Amino acid sequence: MNATLKPILAAPLKKGDTIGIIAPAGPVRNETDFSGGLKLLTDLGFKTRYRSDILRHHDYLAGTDQERLSEFHELWRDPEVQAILAVRGGYGCLRLLPDLDFDLIRQQPKMFIGFSDLTVLLSEIQQKTGLITFHGPMLTTLARSDRDSQEGFFDLLTGRPRTEIKTTGLEILKGGQATGRLLAGNLTSLVHLLGTPFEPEWRDTILVLEDIGEAPYRIDRLLTHLWAAGKLEQIAGLVLGDFDQCGDREAIWQRALDLLAHRAIPIWGNFPCGHGSRNLILPLGAQAQLDSSSGRLTILDQLVR
Repeated sequence: MNATLKPILAAPLKKGDTIGIIAPAGPVRNETDFSGGLKLLTDLGFKTRYRSDILRHHDYLAGTDQERLSEFHELWRDPEVQAILAVRGGYGCLRLLPDLDFDLIRQQPKMFIGFSDLTVLLSEIQQKTGLITFHGPMLTTLARSDRDSQEGFFDLLTGRPRTEIKTTGLEILKGGQATGRLLAGNLTSLVHLLGTPFEPEWRDTILVLEDIGEAPYRIDRLLTHLWAAGKLEQIAGLVLGDFDQCGDREAIWQRALDLLAHRAIPIWGNFPCGHGSRNLILPLGAQAQLDSSSGRLTILDQLVR
């Protein structure tokens, strides 16, 4: 985030408030997951609002760029919509970045939640406006997220965000402590921002990475690209989340250790973040601390108004 920008916080929701549903990337592939997510939000006491054509297809996109962009702006502009939740990822958000109305976003801050391809929107909105955005479950993954992830999602919406994450199964690959601004997201999506006007600020970040369905050599290439571009020299700590269908995760851990062997920064593996059932909410732009002795990630900033 631009150091001169003051962080912007969205207001929490209460039962009966409205969550806007958008499809800024790929089309809905599984209507059962779509319906399941809507039911869960309804069961939690929220209303939902989305365009009647949200199930549209345009090849591998959920509509033309203009359709997806107007949907985003329409729901963000709607005063009755208190939060924005993406349907799913896939691909397409990068195509929207040049035409986003950042003044609108800045003037009407709302909770904005997603992951995967949404990484590029979460990152750019946070960087351009100062709004704290949230990496976490989307509509089509919410119903199959584990209870801890669902509860963390609900806690955030209702103004009780978790400030500490300590989880079973975490692997401390390299010990130590670090404090920095959280930058969390999909490895492929973040690498595709390198060299563009939308590239995030890497310096002094706690970098949290996840991915899915990439061959082992591609994960190697993506991590090596970050190293070759000098970005791994700038981070304060590295947290590796879920790498489902990406081969041997121990090989991924080892490649990260090799690339950062000369740096005395904490490196964690198997963190509950990504495309699997474990996907805890992470606030982009918030200051966070890694404590390897306790295996605890602590959020240091206020996250909602």
